[in-house]
Amino acid sequence: MRHGTPSTGDFGQRLRHLRGRAGLSQEALSHAAGVSVRALADMERGRTRGPQRRTVQALAEALGLDDDEAVGLEKTAALGRPRPRTETGPAGSNTLSLPRDIQDFTARGPALARLLDLARDAGPDRPVVTLVAGQPGLGKTAFAVHAAHRLAPHFPDGQLALDLHGMDPEPTTPRDALARLLGAVGVADAAIPAGTDDRAGLWRSLAAERRMLLLLDNAADESQVGPLLPGTGPSLTIVTSRHALAGLESVHRTDLALLRREEAVELLTRIIGADRVRAEAQAARDLADLCGHLPLAVRIAGQRLLSRPHERLGKLVARLAAEGRRLDGLQAGNLRVRAAFALSYRQLPPDSRTVLRRAALSAGADFGPETAALLAGVSHDEAVACLEELTDAGLLQSDAAAERYRFHDLLRLYAAEQVEAEDGPGVRDAAFDRTAVWMLRRATAAALHFDVDHERTAGQGDPAPETAPVGRDEARAWLEAERAQWLAALRRAHDAGRHREVLDAAVAMHWFSDLNQHWEQWVEVFRRSSGAARALGSRREEAVHLNYLAWAYNLCVHDPHAALASADAALAAARECGDGLQEGWALGYGAGAMHRLGRAEEARARLRAGARCLASQESPQARLAELTILNSLGTLLRQTGRPAEALEIHRRSERICRAGVPGRTAELIALYHAVARQQIGNDLAALERWQEAETPLRQALAAFGAAQMPAWTEQARLDLGKVLGGMGHPDARETLRTARDALSALRSPRLGEADAALTTLDEAAAGAV
Repeated sequence: MRHGTPSTGDFGQRLRHLRGRAGLSQEALSHAAGVSVRALADMERGRTRGPQRRTVQALAEALGLDDDEAVGLEKTAALGRPRPRTETGPAGSNTLSLPRDIQDFTARGPALARLLDLARDAGPDRPVVTLVAGQPGLGKTAFAVHAAHRLAPHFPDGQLALDLHGMDPEPTTPRDALARLLGAVGVADAAIPAGTDDRAGLWRSLAAERRMLLLLDNAADESQVGPLLPGTGPSLTIVTSRHALAGLESVHRTDLALLRREEAVELLTRIIGADRVRAEAQAARDLADLCGHLPLAVRIAGQRLLSRPHERLGKLVARLAAEGRRLDGLQAGNLRVRAAFALSYRQLPPDSRTVLRRAALSAGADFGPETAALLAGVSHDEAVACLEELTDAGLLQSDAAAERYRFHDLLRLYAAEQVEAEDGPGVRDAAFDRTAVWMLRRATAAALHFDVDHERTAGQGDPAPETAPVGRDEARAWLEAERAQWLAALRRAHDAGRHREVLDAAVAMHWFSDLNQHWEQWVEVFRRSSGAARALGSRREEAVHLNYLAWAYNLCVHDPHAALASADAALAAARECGDGLQEGWALGYGAGAMHRLGRAEEARARLRAGARCLASQESPQARLAELTILNSLGTLLRQTGRPAEALEIHRRSERICRAGVPGRTAELIALYHAVARQQIGNDLAALERWQEAETPLRQALAAFGAAQMPAWTEQARLDLGKVLGGMGHPDARETLRTARDALSALRSPRLGEADAALTTLDEAAAGAV
């Protein structure tokens, strides 16, 4: 580096060096750059590791840096900025990168030029929104994606694309869309607020600091789009919709028209090649006219010709003329697309036609070969061959990383109509039932990989053992990728009165649900399963599933009122049938809801009652439940100023762990033991018994690290750092800094606690000088 500038990649260190070289105090640099002294101090101390581009530019100018130094400072800042999370998991992960651009995109020059002008106008106080609206088949999405790729260099802080599924029976809710956007800019699932308004506020605050491009595709209405739009900041948002969305204020509108004849011919040329069009110029013009100059219709015709390189254009024109009544439909609304799809659909072999139309019955945004095979009544290999053929024909879109497929929404509507026309209700319902039974059986078998009572027998009962997921990783990947399918299967089983299947699936999902507490669907799963138990007249099972439902209300949707109601209902059912285990769980879940409602005394009483109830039970399940209740009770006691009592409770938990729990693995008990040790360390810290607190916290930290549980690991590290600080240990600062940086990356709610602990340590050090 020039001038001896540090090259460590630490922005704060680099900034401090440059300020010293310039002979400026923090106050002087603050005044020159227009940056507050507090913000400047945070940067130099490493609290702010990646200030935004505008701030870095202002600092570079105030410091008098040359171009190379300014670029170096910006690169160092960029390393510290939050990045969109890179997902390497199964399909359905939370990536929102732009779809692949269409290489043969044609026309739309003036509209693209207007968008470029808008991009240049975007400034800190002028976030730009443009709406691309118009009738189906005009290529709105293709235009928006192409424009986004062209404009990407103007938005260095990222480009995000989100399909809002406006044509689906249940479009994406603003709340769910905000969760995906927040996840894409680095917010951890656990840190995403529960309410729509809070999510929108967090999204706006993060978007305000980024010069980014946002593509919101296939919007349903104004109420869906409004909460997603940045309020400030230099961003550009492109919204596509089949509706005018006239209620959206302060937006620019890009109205796409039908292609002109020469533009439609140019699109055809780019698809099939200039030589074929030049050889049959009039046929190409006639074909453009027969397609109504509708981009989607022209593209479908072109793709058919591309798949038949020796077929003459005139032959296709003659066929279109013979089916003119259908293609005449291209002149009015959805009939324009239906006729174009019918042309391609009828060229398919019978098996591929069946796969295409039956796949439209799948649940969710995409589907895999298993679903297509079940719905069509063909083998897995036959389904894969047909799906690849349909993808090559441009009738399906394949996922870039996984073996999954997606419909264009209009084609899905057309294909579903063909089910009614060609198969009828009886065949359709049989396909639904066949798929639902298979999916629910596989989901149940896969979920048992996570059940500590059935892990060794997991996979038994799978409908196709030769293709069943092997091990927890594969099982989790399948359950996450096929969530929409097995949830639809559960609904169908419930609605059909197959209550035992519903209960078996929900019981199997119980341990798996702990890994995905952010899935709000658990409320529906356990509401249906508790209803199934009630329908079967089993009060014991009803108590079990009402407890699961109370857990879901507490932790998945943060509704303590509903959680308390479910826990109370579980308590009544458990007492009626004399099930002490479920009585203990119900008392614990009710206490958790009361604590969230600010009713600490009542919560403490319920936890004590739950612990007494579970202590009288002999089963391994009761011991684990007792450990959970005791740890919760001790934590509540410490938080309400009674650390000595908390320590006594957590010591009791530790004694249970040391004694072991019959029928439970040492690895599982070690995690419960680590929780108890962490709480013991915190209790001792609250009593200012610093030296005694260090050892159990180090033990907990090691156990969580070995189990690869980063959220638990870093919270234990934070607790240890605070204890080391209380001891005056030289490792305190580094421990706290490591925990703070990791908690920041995890978007942990304890990040503020880590910052405060470091500030306290700094102030203590300053006072000692």
